Amino acid sequence: MSKDLFENPPPDNSGYDASSIEVLEGLEPVRRRPGMYIGGTDDRALHHLAAEVLDNAMDEAVAGYANRIEMELQEGPHGTAGRLIVTDNGRGIPVDEHPKYPGKSTLEVILSTLHSGGKFSGKAYATSGGLHGVGVSVVNALSIDTRVEVARDKQLYAQEFSRGETKGKLEHLGPTPNRRGTSVAFTPDPEIFGDRAFKPKRLFKLARSKAYLFAGVEIRWKCAASLAGDDVPEEATFKFPGGLADHLAEQIDGRECVTAQPFAGNQEFPENDAGATQGRVEWAIAWPLFSDGSTSWYCNTVPTPDGGTHEQGLRAALTKGLRSFGDLVGQKKAKDITADDVMNGAEVMLSVFIRDPQFQSQTKDRLTSPDAVRLVENAMRDHFDHFLADNMDRGKALLGQIMERMDERLRRKQEREIKRKSATNAKKLRLPGKLTDCSGEGDGETELFIVEGDSAGGSAKQARNRKTQAILPIRGKILNVASATSDKIRANSEIADLTLALGCGTRKECDAENLRYDRIIIMTDADVDGAHIATLLMTYFFQEMPDIVRKGHLYLAQPPLYRLTAGKESRYARDDAHRAELEATVFKGKKVEVGRFKGLGEMNPSQLRETTMNPETRSLIRITLPSEFEHRAVVKELVDQLMGRNPEHRFNFIQNRAGEVDREMIDA
Repeated sequence: MSKDLFENPPPDNSGYDASSIEVLEGLEPVRRRPGMYIGGTDDRALHHLAAEVLDNAMDEAVAGYANRIEMELQEGPHGTAGRLIVTDNGRGIPVDEHPKYPGKSTLEVILSTLHSGGKFSGKAYATSGGLHGVGVSVVNALSIDTRVEVARDKQLYAQEFSRGETKGKLEHLGPTPNRRGTSVAFTPDPEIFGDRAFKPKRLFKLARSKAYLFAGVEIRWKCAASLAGDDVPEEATFKFPGGLADHLAEQIDGRECVTAQPFAGNQEFPENDAGATQGRVEWAIAWPLFSDGSTSWYCNTVPTPDGGTHEQGLRAALTKGLRSFGDLVGQKKAKDITADDVMNGAEVMLSVFIRDPQFQSQTKDRLTSPDAVRLVENAMRDHFDHFLADNMDRGKALLGQIMERMDERLRRKQEREIKRKSATNAKKLRLPGKLTDCSGEGDGETELFIVEGDSAGGSAKQARNRKTQAILPIRGKILNVASATSDKIRANSEIADLTLALGCGTRKECDAENLRYDRIIIMTDADVDGAHIATLLMTYFFQEMPDIVRKGHLYLAQPPLYRLTAGKESRYARDDAHRAELEATVFKGKKVEVGRFKGLGEMNPSQLRETTMNPETRSLIRITLPSEFEHRAVVKELVDQLMGRNPEHRFNFIQNRAGEVDREMIDA
């Protein structure tokens, strides 16, 4: 039976009474708990202050009342960045007495009272980044000094604050006939942020990115000479008539893309039932080759790094558009395309302007407005359908690239399933039946010889070193992976055996650290057919196991084509040129008996060991990428031309280079 709760009375609680309850007034809550308003007191939070003030100026520009913003960073007392000044030429914060707070100007109310501002009803701003009326008041609360100047009705006013407290009444400084707008100057409080200071490069990039988001604004940057550097000039002016399209072009910086033209545009949202505008959307998207991609999301010029509902609308528009286009051109598999297939590797920029946006937090990292999904998807879908169908070659090129990513995703999924099955049923895991593995005993490096046919495989098995050399025979010419679909690659038994034998995965999952052998040696006949098979295998490794090529694990064996005998002396020749050299030197003046090997299977094991497999007497060619081609783009283009699906590329390659070929070298 449980004890009575009152048998052990709690400690004396006389210290907890009405006087223990605090009521925080004014801006004191901000200083006590800054994390609730700006997400912390780290560098990111510090620069959020700058973004709040700049966003207010941008709201004036987007509303059509300002076309110029100035951002100036001054030097602080210790040589680091100090005061930041943001000035716009908009309407200026109202300075007349606020009706709810007699004796206080509207400017003072906005700067010193939480949840005060002109962005609640939508009367002053159709769309804005500010929502809760806490932005500039939070900046004021967390600054050691703040000075606001307002030029309104050709008169200049100013008021100063410190840590959220008013230092004096609003001052009327006199007429200013050639000035209008608001200027906010502030210095972050070291009591809150410690020795952290503004980073000039970060603010410079912030100013530049804002200019891209609204084509009608000019942003002028200025910073102290001591704060300038290679990446940050003392002065700069940003104005981008092309908006996000200009931003994307700078980010792509000449890189080759799947489509010559990016998918860029803008669209006004339809009016709501009350006849009011719902905003607009602007986008710029490109699919560079060999890129990890990046995304930039904005709502009312505010960065939303975690995306949100506007992102969902874009993903839906692109995915549905590509599926529909695939159906149009007869690609039934396009129905399996997912949004991740479309977005992976893409450079995506999206900016929406909507009324009353909802964010996940005060730092506005993620947009949660439900209507944004529908608005963005409907606005972009027609434009994307036109982008694909207006130029069929462009549409097919993009669809092909996305379907390659889809195939890669399905391949990875299948590999994960195989791994799971292997992990749960390890006893059933078997190496390919045709593989004759090595024991791996001793200190020698292990090697896998990929040989052509069972006959050559039989000779190689007898010629090998059982401790270090494994043999995997393949049946003739393997599948050309450069022109095959992923389904065909996965279904091909020869490739499946090879992949299983090596154990290192394929494509992005390929890890040379998991390779079961130190060297992979392609050993084919020394004739045209053998060269063709070797080419197909090299294409396979380049496309499916790039890490093996990059790390230098792939080799070509050099079996002889001829055997030259004079009396008791025999030599082997790799090709016709080597044969002529031997006849002119070693066998000069002698009657030479020349035998040509039709294939590796015709060589007896001792000959094969001596000429091709013995590390002491053989010669190998390492297949790798020179340092200047590490990025693989140029090589991939060449492989696509010679081994890809389009025969016209091969025809053009041969036609353009036919004059470079020595007719005597043609084996036909």
